[in-house]
Amino acid sequence: MDLKVTNEQKHFSSTPEIDFSKGFIGNKSAGENLKLKKAAQDFESLFTSMMLKSMSQTTEGLFGEESFGGDFYNTIFENEIASEISKGKGIGIADFIYKKLENKNLLKNSDNKINETEQIKIKTEFKDLPVIKPGKNSLKRLSKYEPYIIEASEIYGVDKNLIRSVILTESAANEKALSKAKAKGLMQLMDGTAREMGVNNVWDPRENIFGGTKYLAQILRQYNGDLKLSLASYNAGPGNVAKFNGIPPFEETQNYVARVLGYLNHLNG
Repeated sequence: MDLKVTNEQKHFSSTPEIDFSKGFIGNKSAGENLKLKKAAQDFESLFTSMMLKSMSQTTEGLFGEESFGGDFYNTIFENEIASEISKGKGIGIADFIYKKLENKNLLKNSDNKINETEQIKIKTEFKDLPVIKPGKNSLKRLSKYEPYIIEASEIYGVDKNLIRSVILTESAANEKALSKAKAKGLMQLMDGTAREMGVNNVWDPRENIFGGTKYLAQILRQYNGDLKLSLASYNAGPGNVAKFNGIPPFEETQNYVARVLGYLNHLNG
């Protein structure tokens, strides 16, 4: 199923390193995120210190068995070395913990309060758009994921029918869909995009819908609710939208935008 433009600029081509000083986990403030960073680094420092202590014991300590005050200075140096290691690249434990916290927040229950619940205002005139009726089998498959769609809509503020329309266009509600460009699942996430959105298992329907909706919400805000530009960006990438200063002149992208809007027009009717 060839659903994506094979272009290096679409979605995200790679996952940037986590910079703890930038960006928030979900609705947490910068201060809260710094606390999480410090907690993760402190844990890694403690773990590293224990490793160093275990290693140094096999060599009679850092200062030798007969050194004056060796035990005392061993402990100080082990803790300081561990602390400095965790402040730099570390051994990956702090980064792992932070990512787990981020993913937990992504998949948190909608009963929790999240700042993004405000509905994104969509700017598009629907009256002159064609109505496209989805196939019965597609609608039947789509109905299985209704709880996830509603949950994602409430969390990220994206209209439920828009999520449904994107899923129908991207994969015909086939959770196993795989395009030639390696876009995967219900909302056809590229691996880089999935990682950026905190998706661990792109083939899990709930995670895929949450990741796709989160990404769609980001794009809608980027284009101030302009639905046509947002959909073009979802399909062909923000780089192509910027390059052509609008919907790219790709037949696939233009058909994609028209199809999503056609389904949306039907579902809204």
